[in-house]
Amino acid sequence: MPVLSGSVTFSRFRSEPTGNAPSDVKRWLAKGLKSGAFEPIDLKKTEDERAAGFVELEHNDSTDFSTGSVLYGEYALFGFRIDTVKVPAPVLKAELTKWATAFEKENGRAPTRSEKSENRASIRHMLRQRSVPHTKVHDVSWNLKTNQVQLWASSRKVVDEVLLALETAFEVKLQPLVPASLAARAGIKDDDLVPTPELIGVEISNSEIPSEVAHGEA
Repeated sequence: MPVLSGSVTFSRFRSEPTGNAPSDVKRWLAKGLKSGAFEPIDLKKTEDERAAGFVELEHNDSTDFSTGSVLYGEYALFGFRIDTVKVPAPVLKAELTKWATAFEKENGRAPTRSEKSENRASIRHMLRQRSVPHTKVHDVSWNLKTNQVQLWASSRKVVDEVLLALETAFEVKLQPLVPASLAARAGIKDDDLVPTPELIGVEISNSEIPSEVAHGEA
């Protein structure tokens, strides 16, 4: 739980409403979280390999989003959960080989390509039913007073996915809080952001220094 343990791997953003500011923040927050709430993968009803959505921070299986589970002073704290189910290729290959060996022993011939393909699908389905989803939860901290959002995720792909989910659920635009973005907001031109020699560690040679300065002349 990085948001509570003090992990430093996070990205910062500023939220800006794309429409009217919400009059009831608690209701707006609960509605947004529930609209993008996490739904587990149903292995019996779907072939989906991935599921993602919002969950409570301290109870990653809960999507009730009661005020007490989300609001901590001026902060809204919650998680973005991603579940994946994948059958490892080596495991599938081993099971298919085992089946092919048993088939040849029983029928006196090797299985045809179509028979292999058909049984590959059934074996994969069987292995998938036995699989346990891999779960990863990325913490989100939203200061509702300063409109700053912190997201604990190191993958650029995951960051983009969470940002899209937040912008869709809450009808906001999230701007990255990085030097270039902050400078643009302040009206600072790109040319003014060029690193100085001191910043990039470049030493100025004597040939670049006026002779009267290099020789200590006034």
